[in-house]
Amino acid sequence: MQTPTISPTRTPTHTPIHAPTYLAAELRLPTNWLDYTILGIYFVVVLGIGFAARRSVKTSLDFFLSGRSLPAWVTGLAFISANLAATEILGMAANSAQYGAYTVHWYWIGAIPAMVFLGLVMMPFYYGSKVRSVPEFLLLRFDKWAHLLSSVLFAFAAILIAGVNLYALAIVVEALLGWPQWVAIVVAGFFVLAYITLGGLSSAIYNEVLQFFVILAALIPITVLSLKKVGGWDGLSDSLTKSHGDDFVTAWGGTGIGEANPLGANWLTIVLGLGFVLSFGYWTTNFAEVQRALSAKNLSAAQRTPLIAAFPKIFIVFLVMIPGLVAAVLVPKIGTSGSDLQYNDAIPYLMEQLLPNGVLGIAVTGLLAAFMAGMAANVSSFNTVFTNDIWRRYVIKDREDTYYVRFGRLITAIGVLASIGTAFLASSFSNIMSYLQTLFSFFNVPMFVVFIVGMFWKRASMKSGFWGLLAGTTAAMVNYFVFYKQDVISIPSDQGANFVSAIAGFVAGAVVMVAVSLFTAPKPAEELQGLVYGTRSPGMAEPPAPGDEAWYRRPALLGWGAVVLAAVCYIPFSF
Repeated sequence: MQTPTISPTRTPTHTPIHAPTYLAAELRLPTNWLDYTILGIYFVVVLGIGFAARRSVKTSLDFFLSGRSLPAWVTGLAFISANLAATEILGMAANSAQYGAYTVHWYWIGAIPAMVFLGLVMMPFYYGSKVRSVPEFLLLRFDKWAHLLSSVLFAFAAILIAGVNLYALAIVVEALLGWPQWVAIVVAGFFVLAYITLGGLSSAIYNEVLQFFVILAALIPITVLSLKKVGGWDGLSDSLTKSHGDDFVTAWGGTGIGEANPLGANWLTIVLGLGFVLSFGYWTTNFAEVQRALSAKNLSAAQRTPLIAAFPKIFIVFLVMIPGLVAAVLVPKIGTSGSDLQYNDAIPYLMEQLLPNGVLGIAVTGLLAAFMAGMAANVSSFNTVFTNDIWRRYVIKDREDTYYVRFGRLITAIGVLASIGTAFLASSFSNIMSYLQTLFSFFNVPMFVVFIVGMFWKRASMKSGFWGLLAGTTAAMVNYFVFYKQDVISIPSDQGANFVSAIAGFVAGAVVMVAVSLFTAPKPAEELQGLVYGTRSPGMAEPPAPGDEAWYRRPALLGWGAVVLAAVCYIPFSF
């Protein structure tokens, strides 16, 4: 990526793809026996949880959805922990080093509203229909072709995103031990494979609860010490204003249509591309997240899962944004040809510079926990979709349940091996956040438009799901690879291009769905019960009467509380 600038010039037009790079030698972390002891204890506990969870796996429902038996606080912490991966740590810190305070958009309008929408509106459809995966919902609402295409696209995307987490983890292991990246990638993949294969989703979820607290223990010292290094928030803000301009430390500065800013996007593409299309596409249809809510013990717990997760999500932005901003001050040329450091190196650089032994061990353990949680979330969702939605549905049907549990363990191993391969693809990007957003615009956004049209329009026909999904995916890819990469249209940055691709995919998918629905037969009304807004599944329990539940068990109250709190946090960055 180019150095963030407020200049209206547009040279070069987009991010070059670099050859795979390795962590700068000066970032080798000064670890000692204390740090390795902390790290060793963590890995022992992780594998121990895997062995303990294995005893509870008796059926395929246990392996893929934890028997739908977990309480809301467990699934809620696992929900946010699954997101605390490469996107959240290296990716968002890299984003902040490159784009500045615009990073807050990914949290307060790019996450919280969509998480609340998932809990209040979409979870009753997911949980009430008793589906095992997000693509399976499309089978019930549309037809097998929409189901098969969405299953294949999701499985492919899950492996690509798991590879991002493996690559991010390899950066830290390389800094810790000096191992080549390929060795670090293989070893890290083995540990994730071990505990998911042993205990299935339960192992992943309970490890994610542990990992949530370990991650906080890693990020808080980095944030506090880095802020102190540059003279507090005032010192940080003053330094960035002098070196990068006023817009670098505000959320909306320079985002008027036609204005230039570090992000390369205007307020319209931020609100529609990120705040609506990308964020709703990710949080409401990404099975790596939704799977955690589907494992809850009842509908109320399933609805509260993303809402409980929304509250820590509001504040985590400070723990990843501030280190990225500090790195932009301490290494002014980070991410450019004038520095050995990429944007992805912001967190490891601060660890090497600021953390004493012991605390360094906790930080390394926290980062490894974050990347393992992200990879585990994608691998566990991949094995569920591939086993239930592809293999059981279209290849080997009607076998005994134990067969699918065995196959689920086998496909987990295959998924990890494939992730190792895609990790090397992720290593070619200087900012892995841009790479992830590109994947989301290709795969999550088209699925979201199919969901939203099908869920709120009864007339959407069975055939429209497949063609809408295909059109949305194609439009997003054409915009990115043809219009943007070939300079057919002028977009200043990769992130700006991702927002436009998301909008193009959403509009194309919606238009095609409407057109196809007008010329093909709708699904019979009796088959839409519980699948379209305003209808209820026959077996779905009635919601509790108002006031019958304690306040912390009331999804609507939790949801609106999260939205209001996010809006309050936005205010200081809006001017």
